[in-house]
Amino acid sequence: MIIGRKEFDTNKHTYIMGILNVTPDSFSDGGRFFRPDAALKHAEKMIGDGADILDVGGESTRPGHVQISDEEEISRTAPIIEKLKQEFDIPVSIDTYKSTVAEAALQAGSDLVNDVWGLKYDPRMASLIAGHNAACCLMHNRKKAVYQDFLTDFMEDMQSCIRIAKEASIPDDKIILDPGVGFGKTYEMNLEIIREVGILKELGYPILLAASRKSVIGLTLDLPADQREEGTIAATVYGMMNGCSFVRVHDVKANRRAVQMIEAITNRRENGSD
Repeated sequence: MIIGRKEFDTNKHTYIMGILNVTPDSFSDGGRFFRPDAALKHAEKMIGDGADILDVGGESTRPGHVQISDEEEISRTAPIIEKLKQEFDIPVSIDTYKSTVAEAALQAGSDLVNDVWGLKYDPRMASLIAGHNAACCLMHNRKKAVYQDFLTDFMEDMQSCIRIAKEASIPDDKIILDPGVGFGKTYEMNLEIIREVGILKELGYPILLAASRKSVIGLTLDLPADQREEGTIAATVYGMMNGCSFVRVHDVKANRRAVQMIEAITNRRENGSD
């Protein structure tokens, strides 16, 4: 698939999406990159460490977060995206579920919309993405972790996200699926969806795993957010071995090294040779 000006071989390589939170209340980095100069410096470091995409988020979606206005979210994200596109040659994603925020980001140069509600929150989102010929990442989510049969219901939810995308004429080669670790799931469900992430391959789209520093790792290892790097790397490696084409992470260098090592062991190389 092509995101921005870069081609991604999602069958033979796992790519790193670096997280750039321009929020004052992120669960993982405590607003360290809220100021524009700090955000740009961190972006440069992630690119140097091997990030393939940068994912810019202006509203924390941690459990219990307070929703901010569209205007505030735009003011945080659009100027940073514009600067990133001016200074670096890398695809940029906007992490939002609001079409007005996505539209401002796309106009600023964003190449991908990473929607934590899988196009289900804002009825205008799918047509907006299609109209800009942008890529999208559709994440699984529910308001409550209530299921009759978790995996069956999960797959039906993902299929409904895909239907919304298809009805809006978003091309197949512009769609990525995210199982939604940490969203609308219990601790046990989060472990299960990581364990069974490979089932998403049945739907025929690249998979993005976003488990970095999340509570499922913290609860398993009894560690705070800033000490979950090893747990994140374990999830990255497991995701790779089960067909994930992208991993969304905070610690780019460590996860990039893990990806390179696994690709060497499994005889996959960055040039895509078998």
